[in-house]
This record gives sequence, C-alpha cells and structure tokens, in this order.
Amino acid sequence: MSSIEACLSGSAPLPVEVQQRFEKVTGGKLVEGYGLTESSPVTHSNLIYENRRAGTIGLPWPDTDAKIFKSDTLEELPIGEVGEIAVKGPQVMKGYWNRPDDTANTLKDGWLLTGDMGYMDEDGYFYVVDRKKDMIIAGGFNIYPREVEEVLYEHESIAEAVVAGIPDPYRGETVKAYIVLKDGEQLTEEELNQYCRENLAAFKVPKLYEFRTELPKTAVGKILRRKLVDEEKEKMKTEEANSTS
Repeated sequence: MSSIEACLSGSAPLPVEVQQRFEKVTGGKLVEGYGLTESSPVTHSNLIYENRRAGTIGLPWPDTDAKIFKSDTLEELPIGEVGEIAVKGPQVMKGYWNRPDDTANTLKDGWLLTGDMGYMDEDGYFYVVDRKKDMIIAGGFNIYPREVEEVLYEHESIAEAVVAGIPDPYRGETVKAYIVLKDGEQLTEEELNQYCRENLAAFKVPKLYEFRTELPKTAVGKILRRKLVDEEKEKMKTEEANSTS
C-alpha cells in the first residue's frame, strides 16, 4: 500500500477516525469531497496536500457557488449557522426528465437545493451535518445522525456504525444505533451507553443499541440507513398484528 499517494472519499460521510486510520496505515492522503448526481457529480472537495480541514467537504470547485439557505424561506444564513446547502454552477443539471414538479422543488432561481444540512466557516470551508430527511426529531430535539456516528467511530472496538431515528409513540422518534464490532472485540450495551453519555449531550445518546455482524450496503459500500428504518417499521407492524390477534 506504500504506492498510495492520495485518495478522494465521497458518496457517504467520511468519519475523521477512518481518515486518520487510513492515512496511518497507507502513508497516503485521504480527503473528503462532495457532490450529487444532479451536479455531475462534484461541487466541493478538500485540497490534498495543504490547508486540509478534517471533518469538512472542503471548498467549492472553480466556477461553483455555494450558500447556506434556510430551507423554508431560502433566506441566506450567516457563517456558522446550520441550514440547507445550495449550489450553483455549470455542472448543475437543467432539471429532471419529465418531472416538472420535482424540478421546481429542487431548483430555485438557478440554485440546486441539495437536501443536505450543513454550514460554512469563516474561511469558506463547508461542513455537512446530515441529510435533511435523515434528521431525527425526538421529544422536540433535532438530532443529526452523523454527529452521533462520529462519536461511535472513535470507540476503539467499533468497526462500523450507523444511527437512525425509529418510530416512538411518546417521543415521535427515538435514536437507535446499529453496531458492527471489530474482529475479536467485545462490547456490552451498558459499556457503550456509558461511553456515549460521556461524549454526547443527553438528548443525543441512543436509547437503543443493536449489534450486528454486518450492515446493509449499496454496491459501492454506502450503508443503507433507510433499509434499517424500514425493517424497524415492519417489525412494529408485525408486533402490533400479533398483539391484536
């Protein structure tokens, strides 16, 4: 692996712990970039050899504009405030084929609304907090799965982790973490819960944990959070049917 000089990570968030481990093992650089199918598909990336900023998607590409908007009003938000990432540039699509309503909801005055929540710092680096549709609303609190996942990935026994909001009759949604341990490692739910309480605000700590040998993924290795949520909903339907029969 000594031949590796630089790699670009995309498609899914790059945990800082994974980046650090990769660079330690290979001696090469690993930087995070960002884009969408609708943007052909790149809009941002970190610089490889200098001025890298871990945990960010980097800077907009040449001829690409990027802003943070308040989703409901399209008001531009100030530096450091979380809103929806919007981009404009020559790589942005003209629209969805034969889907005028979807096009109108996604393209506003030439800006592509990405559906990703994030913010920009004072130096123009952009941070993705999470997908707008993946945000968990539990007991009135907004919780972004990526923030919880970053903490889980820092645990020395965890190989993979994903966090999802599952239906809860009282809180609306509740936070559940799905965990794959490294080979040979052991970790109890109680130990993991204590670790999370030490590193997260109380309302962000997962209420449920599930240890698995693997997680559902796409062909390119992206973890399918939505599939896990669908599994939970089906499980709840089955339990309700059994309780009424």
